[in-house]
Amino acid sequence: MAESNSVLYRQLPAIDKLLQLDEVQILVEQSGLHWVTACLREMQEQARTCISQFGKLPAWHDDWLKELSVRHQTLGQSALKSVFNLTGTVLHTNLGRAVMPTSAINAVSQVMNSPVTLEYSLDGAMRGHRDRAIADLLCELTGAEDACIVNNNAAAVLLLLATVANGQQVIVSRGELVEIGGAFRVPDVMAQAGCQLVEVGTTNRTHLRDYENAINEQTALLMKVHTSNYSIEGFTAEVEGDELAELGKKYQLPTAIDLGSGSMIDMITLGLPAEPMPQTYLAQGVDLVSISADKLLGGPQAGIILGKKKWIEAIQKHPLKRALRVDKMVLAALEATLKLYLTPEKLVTELPTLRWLTREPEVIQRSAENILVALQAFYGDKFIVEVESCLSQIGSGSLPIDRLPSFAVTFAPLDGKGSTLEQLASQWRRLPQPVIGRMKEGKLWLDLRCLDDEHALLQVLLS
Repeated sequence: MAESNSVLYRQLPAIDKLLQLDEVQILVEQSGLHWVTACLREMQEQARTCISQFGKLPAWHDDWLKELSVRHQTLGQSALKSVFNLTGTVLHTNLGRAVMPTSAINAVSQVMNSPVTLEYSLDGAMRGHRDRAIADLLCELTGAEDACIVNNNAAAVLLLLATVANGQQVIVSRGELVEIGGAFRVPDVMAQAGCQLVEVGTTNRTHLRDYENAINEQTALLMKVHTSNYSIEGFTAEVEGDELAELGKKYQLPTAIDLGSGSMIDMITLGLPAEPMPQTYLAQGVDLVSISADKLLGGPQAGIILGKKKWIEAIQKHPLKRALRVDKMVLAALEATLKLYLTPEKLVTELPTLRWLTREPEVIQRSAENILVALQAFYGDKFIVEVESCLSQIGSGSLPIDRLPSFAVTFAPLDGKGSTLEQLASQWRRLPQPVIGRMKEGKLWLDLRCLDDEHALLQVLLS
């Protein structure tokens, strides 16, 4: 055995000789001598391991150049791959949530390509504030006195609490102590902000008197949290924004509402389920409202704090703001997205999130039928391929119990084996542009609600 292995070891090509080959020199010019040499050494080590453990050469030994080329192609691929989101979840957290409108993409490209007035005032040739232009736009859209932008809504809540209630008590309804994605909980955020949580009411019912009875000399903030990622139904009661605002005024205490995925437009006018808007709570007198920018707003990942000028100014001065601020690319994308809201009639065509959420089921069905025959011809030897009705969801904790009628192309294995279905799903995830569906009821479902280009999908699936 040792003697036969020594014969195999001698068949391994020397790295110096490989580096002299013209084909390898081309890769050296593209990616540098260091990477190519390191890759060849790794291949050689893998081959040695294969010989020592299995007594044979690796499958790619007959064509080292081809294997090196394949690894070189992988080097050039981005870790963040563009995928077809056919899961039926429009705002899919694991797939990047909101897709940017064209205007936002162009705006980001522009600020990446040249120096910009991020913190420079052209009027006084002096330092300006990076939030200012977008804050003015947010005030115009929502009626807020001022606004602050940070890197996500969890950061917005953290900064708000650290500024307004550090070392003091914050009163919140027990039924609103939510846990968001990644096991981040509102009580944990409060603890990190240096606040003491005071729970009031019960899981299903909280009244204004519960808040009032808990107020003492240590109380610094009255707070509501919109339960956007779950719903309690039946025998319930909650304190409304106007009630909380009045109570705050009575005791001279600030009030805040974390809206999470709060929308900037009345969703009912688009034929969608109702979602609270920051404008409503600000008009009711709530001092501070926080929302996400990358959920129903349809913009980049960011957290927005809207509210009274005196509180926003204090928030902007807090040391945490510098750690949580956003860069020029996020600001550019957010500004371009917000400007679409100045012309609401264009939102459902120019903002991908709202375009997909408002897509009519009949349109989705036609799209599914357009690609059905080609998919049946290609996959029909192993799968029953059909068009079926289904229900999409908004996602990212937005309107958790509401569903949107949709249509999907489904794949059921003829052999009835789940392993066959898993193999198909795995194969699609390894495509140059991965196709991500969902498993349900012994079938693989491709919900076409978020599909804009039928031809592009067919090109990938039939390759």
